[in-house]
Amino acid sequence: MDLPVMPPVKPMLAKPQARIPTGMHYEAKWDGFRAIVFRDGDEIEIGSRTTKPLTRYFPELVEGLRANLPERCVVDGEIVIVRGPRLDFDALLERIHPADSRVRMLAERTPAGFVAFDLLALGDDALLDTPLSERRAALADALAGARPPVFVTPATTDVEVARQWYRQYEGAGLDGVIAKPLDLPYRPDERLMVKVKHERTADCVVAGLRHHKSGPVVGSLLLGLYDDSGRLQHVGVSAAFAMRRRQELMTELEPLIMDAVDDHPWADWAREEAHAESRMPGAPSRWTGRKDLTWVPLRPERVCEVAYDHMQGDRFRHTARFRRWRPDREPRDCTYEQLEEPVGFDLADVLTAPEPRR
Repeated sequence: MDLPVMPPVKPMLAKPQARIPTGMHYEAKWDGFRAIVFRDGDEIEIGSRTTKPLTRYFPELVEGLRANLPERCVVDGEIVIVRGPRLDFDALLERIHPADSRVRMLAERTPAGFVAFDLLALGDDALLDTPLSERRAALADALAGARPPVFVTPATTDVEVARQWYRQYEGAGLDGVIAKPLDLPYRPDERLMVKVKHERTADCVVAGLRHHKSGPVVGSLLLGLYDDSGRLQHVGVSAAFAMRRRQELMTELEPLIMDAVDDHPWADWAREEAHAESRMPGAPSRWTGRKDLTWVPLRPERVCEVAYDHMQGDRFRHTARFRRWRPDREPRDCTYEQLEEPVGFDLADVLTAPEPRR
């Protein structure tokens, strides 16, 4: 493979925002696996958000990409699976399986599609420094004749249309809206776009668990995010599971249980003074003053997506709601940077006494 933009390439990312900004380029936010596709003749390579190869998990997509993409190109997009009228993320998760026979069976049963939304290279030309408006036009031209399983995401510069999409597309399982400045160059691994989602979510490292009061099954998952210094901070828990799911989680996480806490990022949890420097499980309760010692350290290798209401300082204010595992995410990418900043407002406007009636 010999392209002007060569793998591995991390995709450009988005920062969350509560409202759709004006004066930008807008697209639907797809709920799938982010992927960058490299094609050089018959060679096809599909790289994940973390640059790991996805090619073997989507054999049917390789053929579709070969039939629809230009001979030499690099395209950014999303791998999705559609079931009925909605996207099915769980069906994507099933594809990440070591057995080739199972992957091929699922490829026939639930074939995947690829939704293209950016063009990084075409022919001998790298387009990373080309403004988004020109990259989008080139993408539309390059894929004008594309047929399923390859699609080009709808786009608009009309903010009212974007707001309509935000309301309308949720019923189809889409996440929300992506907004991009029209003059934006492509900058891998930088959060230069804006995403407006229907729900606040975060990708967190699962770094420990507590047992349920009924026995040795998962009571809660201990969640972590990396701060700017690279330290894993304990940001909260996810705890609302049916009993059967608690048992399944215990089976899934048992291989990650550490015999000792010495090599864990929260190894200092037992030292009370360490809690002044870092957020870890086992801190004294604000209500009882007693330290909770009953947590099980896990190797911080798995990432889950959780939904949350809002932050209180550097942690979740309430128990986060487990949404799904994210095998397409790297633990080190789970940082505070991904969290949505609250909409600013003047508290005085809220606390101002009402005008007296006349």
